[in-house]
Amino acid sequence: MSGDAEQERSRPPLLHRRAGTLADGPWAIELSQSEAGWSWTSLRVLSLGPGASHTFATGDEEVLVMPLSGSCTLSSAGVQHLLHGRASVFAGPTDFAYVPGGSTVQVVSEQGGRFAVPGTKAEVPLPLRYQPADQVAVEYRGAANCSRRIVNYCMPGTFHAGRLLVCEVFTPGGNWSSYPPHKHDQSGPDETELEEIYYFEVAPGPSGGPGLAYQRVYGTPERPIELLAEVGTGDVVLIPHGYHGPSMAAPGYDLYYLNVMAGPGQRAWRATDDPAHAWVRATWAGQVVDPRARSTVAPPREGSSA
Repeated sequence: MSGDAEQERSRPPLLHRRAGTLADGPWAIELSQSEAGWSWTSLRVLSLGPGASHTFATGDEEVLVMPLSGSCTLSSAGVQHLLHGRASVFAGPTDFAYVPGGSTVQVVSEQGGRFAVPGTKAEVPLPLRYQPADQVAVEYRGAANCSRRIVNYCMPGTFHAGRLLVCEVFTPGGNWSSYPPHKHDQSGPDETELEEIYYFEVAPGPSGGPGLAYQRVYGTPERPIELLAEVGTGDVVLIPHGYHGPSMAAPGYDLYYLNVMAGPGQRAWRATDDPAHAWVRATWAGQVVDPRARSTVAPPREGSSA
C-alpha cells in the first residue's frame, strides 16, 4: 500500500458535514456507509419540486421514507401509500413507510417537499408497511431547560425492523438535549454498539435569518474523538463512537434533529451517561417539562391506499 493510501485509510472521519456538501442530483444528502467511513448507517434526503418524482432502489438496505416537509405518494411492488407528511419538521410527527431491501421505490410529490430516507443493511426479510402519524410513539424527556420531545418512529418496542433505529428530537430554543452526554459504542449489558447520524434543522429567526445551534461529540482516553460545531439546517454530524451531547438550541431558535442508528449487535438502544455529568438527571425531579416541548400542530392523519 502506498504512503498516500495508508494515510487516507488512517485519517479520522469528517464528523461534521455542512449543508450542500453531500448533495447529488435530487438528493440534498447522499450519505452512504462508505462515504461515512463505517459499516452500518446511511441517510439520504430527497428534495422534490412541485409535481416532481424520483425512482430509486433500496439495494441491500432497509429504509424508511419519511416526510420532512410536504407530502408524497410512494409506490413499490404494486403497492401505493399516500404519505400526508407535514408543513415542516416543527409541525409535529409525520406518517412514514418502511421499505425492505431489494425494492424499487417511486416517490411523487404534487406540491413538492423534502423526504428523509434513513437506512441500514437489510438482513431480515420484512414487508413494505405504512405507519400513520397517530400511531407513532411520542415521549418527553428531561425537565425545565433540558426538556425535549422524542418521536420514536422506528425504535425497539415501537416499530419492527431488522437493524434500523430512527427517532427525532425537538428541542425548544434555549434548551439542551442529548444531555447528559451519553455513548453507545460497545456491546454489553449497559450499551449496544451503534453508529449514529444526526441530521439538523434549526428554526429561523423572525426576520428569516438562519437559526443557531451547537453539537458536542467527544471520546475517551482509549478512543479519542473531538467535535464542537455550530450546526444549521441541512447539516449532518456523524458519531462513530464516543460521548455525544449536549445538543444546544440557542435562545430564540428551536432545534430539530433526526437520529439514525444501526450496528452489528442486538437491535436495542442502550446507552451510558458520561459519569462526570450523570448527576444532572437527578435535578429534574420535581421540575416540570417545558410546555413548549409539547406545543406543535399535529398533521392530518388519514389512512393510506394499497
